[in-house]
Amino acid sequence: MWTSSLPGARNLQSSGRPNLKWRGFLRRHLTALLFLAPALIIYITFVAYPLIGSIGLSFTSWDGVNPVREWVGLQNYTRALSADDIMQQALLHNLIWIVLETIIPLSIGLLLATVLWDGARGRTAFRTVFFMPYVLATVIIAIIFGLIYNPLYGALNQFLRAIGLEMLAQGWLGQPNTALLSLIMVAAWAGYGFHMTILLAGLQNVDMDLFDAAKIDGANAWQRFIYVTIPQLSHVITLLVSLSLIGGFKVFDLVYVMTAGGPGYHTEVVATYIFKQSFQQNFVGYGTALSIVLTVIILLVSVLFIRLRERGGET
Repeated sequence: MWTSSLPGARNLQSSGRPNLKWRGFLRRHLTALLFLAPALIIYITFVAYPLIGSIGLSFTSWDGVNPVREWVGLQNYTRALSADDIMQQALLHNLIWIVLETIIPLSIGLLLATVLWDGARGRTAFRTVFFMPYVLATVIIAIIFGLIYNPLYGALNQFLRAIGLEMLAQGWLGQPNTALLSLIMVAAWAGYGFHMTILLAGLQNVDMDLFDAAKIDGANAWQRFIYVTIPQLSHVITLLVSLSLIGGFKVFDLVYVMTAGGPGYHTEVVATYIFKQSFQQNFVGYGTALSIVLTVIILLVSVLFIRLRERGGET
């Protein structure tokens, strides 16, 4: 009691309180911080630090070799967003890819998941077979379908000739009007098994009481599917659509191995264009700016889609 009346004693006590609070915080959360530290160090080293460095690099005209990096400000971003027709064409291809790559595998996966959910014989074997394409490496799939699409000895043209449709046989990857769609069909074939597996897992949580009640009320199979099954799969479908959105913007390996963006720029996507600008034409500064633009687009689209989906779920 006497010490608290001394001049400055209260200041000493109040100044010591933050230290005590900080020590208490460390004591309570030390174990959690120790567990988080390795992942945090890895994240900062391999994600945060390179990202910050890339942002700085995007404001330069660096060629990847010259030690001098000339500062150009927003010139790279202005060119990417307004003056680069190839970039805009590549972005359009990404958007087409997203739409078709969302609809096709999701529809096929939902159909197969519903059939297997009804208790088809050999469902385990069919599920394994349907999921197999997703396990294969994308480069292997690209090489295989590159042979299938071959205009001279490819299996697709050989099949068309065998059934009397030789007029449809063509160079699928060499024609501007078929190249992009051919790539999308390959991606859909590789991804429908994943969609089917996730949807089949979601179907296990469907409330069968509602299903039976709708059946008693006279709803046919299609009505039960649309008004009972689909609403209960909304969160699963949201997950698959969001993955398709992100994957559609990031697609690279399948396009690069099969067509490298050709013929011309008719299958060019943003990721392949970034690669060419950065490592083939040595415009590293501009390629980095393109990658930052792509990152921002993915973040904005993902956040907007999730917000709209959450708002729709609340209503």
